[in-house]
Amino acid sequence: MNILQLVKAGGVTMIVLLAVSVASVAIILERVIFYYSKSRLKRKDLMLRVRHELKKGGVNPAMRICKESNTPFAQVVYAGLSFFDCSEKEISNNMERQVIIETVVLERFTSVIGTIGSISVYVGLFGTVLGIIRAFHDISISGSGGISVVISGISEALACTAAGLCVAVPAVVAYNYFMKKIDDFIKDMELAASETMDLISAIKK
Repeated sequence: MNILQLVKAGGVTMIVLLAVSVASVAIILERVIFYYSKSRLKRKDLMLRVRHELKKGGVNPAMRICKESNTPFAQVVYAGLSFFDCSEKEISNNMERQVIIETVVLERFTSVIGTIGSISVYVGLFGTVLGIIRAFHDISISGSGGISVVISGISEALACTAAGLCVAVPAVVAYNYFMKKIDDFIKDMELAASETMDLISAIKK
């Protein structure tokens, strides 16, 4: 069966699942590309460059390196260096706020993927129930059973079940992968914030 035949067999439920699958694929591709672009620079490499500039007394060059780096932890370091002349508590607070800001950006659309993964199976089961109801309705109208009577309803039921699973499984896998990536980003941001505080404290002494 091609896509059009599946949609016809599944009815309205299949149309809903098809729309949800398109949204799911679009978000998954966008997030994968986004996370890849944000993870091309390693935290250790950035911190070595920042440390080198700070030891030379160049806060502004270090900030420029962070500003030009397209990574969440670089923005956290930038937030700390921009408060270089303030107290350690203010520096720490500003970096903590930046961690929260970056985390919100990283988590964008992930809840949608999680929701799709959770409800797609149930939407498919809903279509299955509708197909079974249709099969029994056809039997009641014809007054007799037989494969020729129930085939349309059973086809709708099985098509919806399969479609629900096909949408849910990739969405759940992608959601778990995204959560792991976000957790890795948060660890890098926290480590970068800690290293930045140590560097600033050492320079100010």
